[in-house]
Amino acid sequence: MSSIKPAELKMVDEVLRGSEKGYILDFSNRTFAEFFELEFDIDLYGGDYEAEGTSKANRLRCFLKAVDDGTAARVLRRLYEYRQALPEPRRSTIRPLGEGQLLALIGRLERGEPSSGQPPQPVFDRRNYEMFRDRLNQLWDMDAHRRGYAFEAYLKELFDAFHLKARGPFKLTGEQIDGSFELGNEIYLLEAKWQQNKIGAEELHAFHGKLEQKAAWTRGLFVSFGGFTDVGLYGFGRAGKKLICMEGKDIYEALDRNIPIDTLLESKVRHAAEFGEVLAPVGLLFPSA
Repeated sequence: MSSIKPAELKMVDEVLRGSEKGYILDFSNRTFAEFFELEFDIDLYGGDYEAEGTSKANRLRCFLKAVDDGTAARVLRRLYEYRQALPEPRRSTIRPLGEGQLLALIGRLERGEPSSGQPPQPVFDRRNYEMFRDRLNQLWDMDAHRRGYAFEAYLKELFDAFHLKARGPFKLTGEQIDGSFELGNEIYLLEAKWQQNKIGAEELHAFHGKLEQKAAWTRGLFVSFGGFTDVGLYGFGRAGKKLICMEGKDIYEALDRNIPIDTLLESKVRHAAEFGEVLAPVGLLFPSA
């Protein structure tokens, strides 16, 4: 465990507490999980840090006690920087007590005092991002018929790598489903197309029709390697849709930028719910720094 003392943990809670006990700054559960995944490649919500409770503050406290001093220092410094970057109206609601003490703690941890804590396991080996990105490019070398099946298999393996519990293609009476996966405790059916021509409204309506024939809570993901036409997206419409869309370049850019695929899909779902747009590119959801 780290060398952080109980009094120091209490101080951290005071400095980083949000509007209520158990909160951290202005994070929601989703954004706090994304913060740890994108900044540190750590799964804070995977079950390893729930021994003291499931609130954000309890997870952070359990994490800081378990990890090595170097990791604790990196996380605390980044949280402090995040706190300082908050707009003044938000920052004024967060307790200002102990900022100097927090910086002193971070400095002590960064100096590398002995600690028996262990670095946390990464959510996903960074080298695997490059591997999946390069394998996507390699599919170009296949003939068109084999490439379609290989793309479906690639997506299943990719989704499994990000713990989405993917299932391969299966057939129902009169229709073919390219696969399914689980995201946020919801089941999504998959339609995957690898073709140079962009997908139009007709194909989107056809897949949406499959979803309408399933249970009311069924959702879908339409993956088109070649993308979607603007006219098709407009013709498909916005209101009452049960699917989101992803292009081949979304997958490539996410992997190239080390953005977890599950995080990308969750951001697409939220964008669709908030703005009614079934397609939101990576560049819009994750603007480059």
